Amino acid sequence: MAAIRVLAALDQARTQYYHFKAIVIAGMGLFTDSYDLFCISPVMKIIGRVYYSDDDGHSGSSPGVTPPAVVSATVGVALLGAVVGNVLFGALGDRVGRRRVYGACLLLMVCSSVGSGLSVCRTRSCALTSLCFFRFLLGVGIGGDYPLSATIMSEFANRRTRGAFIAAVFSMQGFGILVSSAVIMAVTAAFDHYTGRPAPLDTPESADLAWRIILMAGAVPAALTYYWRMSMPETARFTALVEHDVAKATHDIGRVLTDLDLNAAADEDESTETLTRPPPPPPPSPPPPRRNSPYGLFSRQFVRHHGRDLFACASAWFLLDIPYYSSTLFQSQIYRPLFPPASQVNVFREAYNVAKFQAVIAVASTIPGYFAAMLLIDRAGRRRLQMAGFLLMAVFLFALAGPYDGYWRDHAKHAGYLVLYSLTFFSANLGPNTTTFILPAELFPARFRSTCHGLSGAAGKLGALVGSIGFLWLSQQRDRVGVQQAGHLLGVGMMYALFVLGGICLVGLVITYVFTRETMGRSLEENESEQGQSQFGDGERDAGGSSGGLRFHELSVLMEAAKSPMSPMSMASSHLSTSPILPDRMSV
Repeated sequence: MAAIRVLAALDQARTQYYHFKAIVIAGMGLFTDSYDLFCISPVMKIIGRVYYSDDDGHSGSSPGVTPPAVVSATVGVALLGAVVGNVLFGALGDRVGRRRVYGACLLLMVCSSVGSGLSVCRTRSCALTSLCFFRFLLGVGIGGDYPLSATIMSEFANRRTRGAFIAAVFSMQGFGILVSSAVIMAVTAAFDHYTGRPAPLDTPESADLAWRIILMAGAVPAALTYYWRMSMPETARFTALVEHDVAKATHDIGRVLTDLDLNAAADEDESTETLTRPPPPPPPSPPPPRRNSPYGLFSRQFVRHHGRDLFACASAWFLLDIPYYSSTLFQSQIYRPLFPPASQVNVFREAYNVAKFQAVIAVASTIPGYFAAMLLIDRAGRRRLQMAGFLLMAVFLFALAGPYDGYWRDHAKHAGYLVLYSLTFFSANLGPNTTTFILPAELFPARFRSTCHGLSGAAGKLGALVGSIGFLWLSQQRDRVGVQQAGHLLGVGMMYALFVLGGICLVGLVITYVFTRETMGRSLEENESEQGQSQFGDGERDAGGSSGGLRFHELSVLMEAAKSPMSPMSMASSHLSTSPILPDRMSV
């Protein structure tokens, strides 16, 4: 029962300083992730000018443009690395420990960010090959950070504000996008000034240094938080439930959460145990089978208890990232009419304009969406927000798609066009982009939590690959002659591509409605019990507002029935008193 005491104390702990410190420490990984993933678009503009100019870097008739295949490869290898990182570091987090793997993951991100900037050499083939190699390693670190950050924050948080805390960690992505845009704007503006503002088609040699500085700057926030990550204790839930060292779990968590009332949890535990102690069972009755016997990830028991949850998390994340990353690629169709053409600006100004537009979108829609999710996640619930986000994304994508060929294509500067595009990002971050990060950190037992989050995140990155590569093909115009002249594959056109993305959002809505369970207000330890999965998994709540707990009148009836040794309710009480989630359910 001692393990239950410390975990019950964690669930009942009031919010204190270390919770916010943990948000910053865990959030810096997501901050670095978004910096590295979203700075690549402006960097590709600079690389195109440096390595793909008409005259090998000298003035030509048109600015250099990075071929779409090279852009796809640079983006794709990072996403493939993220798939590997999610699976690898997620599994290691459950085997070795969250804290130990956390430091190694961050160190890999720091080294690969520096390596991406160095890229070994300055010839085109060598530099781009080296860049793709280090971007793959960076993706591995980024993918590994997802399950570890979410799991650590969920296991430190209390049940009342757990959703908001995990959402706050994830919201650091928005600030990473904003800071990456600011760094790009500062670096390109400085180079533009000190090179004498070169002519539009004149790419100075120093441009090859600018993109390297931008990429290497991504290592700074990760390096600054490395010490604090390594000084974090292992989570009490991993130590108590996986390593079975209750004394160490109590000591570690008491060291950082100074206002943790372990005595109150112990008193409640003892009083509950006294009230619910049943008479001995009749001798003829065989002992009930153990409901919490250990089982593996690839066992039938896992599929029966958690297969539905894993399918719900992985499929929703996969479906979300297809339109989410496609909308990121769709940015070029949005900002192109707002700025001068590439042939009229120099290399630094072109990258500056792209970063400026990314910053505007982050401030206007991305960051507000994260904050709205933080405010609503523990009020409306994860399931409702995810369904609402998918529905709103579909509505705004359809609003862009319907009149695209007839109106939006020729009125790209219209404010309504920008507003609809921004609202797709706001809806994603309000709903599924945040909830798909939260749900896998809450639905699974401690020994599977990091692994299952990693598998869900890997499915999401596969969806990002489908969205990134498929959208480039799908959005090509249906005019075969124009497409062949432009050197692209034949697609269905932007209007139909947007309709497809909206339809995918509706599929995500249906899957969420049918398969996703509510986790708001539930203790993480309820997922150790098959009864907690089946009876309370869909968000059933008691009169006191706590999901997954026995109602008070049900408890009274159970106590009265337990007085009779031969009563069937006595046997139910006997089973209940031996359940590892008893103190959590008795706190009414």
